[in-house]
Amino acid sequence: MRRLLALLAAAFALLITGAPALAAPKTETAVFAGGCFWCMEHDMGGIPGVLKVESGYTGGHVKNPTYRDVTSERSGHYEAVRVTYDPAKLDYGFLLYRYWKLVDPTDDGGQFCDRGPSYRPALFVTPAQRPIAEKSRAEAAKRLKTGTMKAQILPLQTFYPAEEYHRDYAKRNAANYNAYRVGCGRDARLKQVWGG
Repeated sequence: MRRLLALLAAAFALLITGAPALAAPKTETAVFAGGCFWCMEHDMGGIPGVLKVESGYTGGHVKNPTYRDVTSERSGHYEAVRVTYDPAKLDYGFLLYRYWKLVDPTDDGGQFCDRGPSYRPALFVTPAQRPIAEKSRAEAAKRLKTGTMKAQILPLQTFYPAEEYHRDYAKRNAANYNAYRVGCGRDARLKQVWGG
């Protein structure tokens, strides 16, 4: 009992004297564009080791763009997702492998029923991520069942989170999301591009 009391007293003393806080777990991020960010957010969020997926905009010249700015095609931005993940459980190379299976990289005019520059597939990379992304893109090009690789690898720029009503759309509006996904032909086209 004395030993337990001594341990508790020592723990309490550390708390009140400002003992250093436990370090937060290390995380990394990756930014992907692949058409509708609702679908990308939904699909990337289901990967073990992914901690958070945010819908947003990147790649353009307008600061703090709105959805209207992006879909007007005047901002230069893509609909994209920022994926925060635990590198102890998941590496960037595996995220890229999964990304390719979620997009039609042969279509540089948009994705599925969403047309226009803001819906094109692209990887936004840091200098350290670029060689991994280039290797992954080359490997994915060999696995295509139809078409040729057109998805771009672009330098990472500022990521602007989307408006609140776009976030977690598939979770909050499951019926509408599922109708959109089927109606847009996303899964059917992915089977043509990748097989299976």
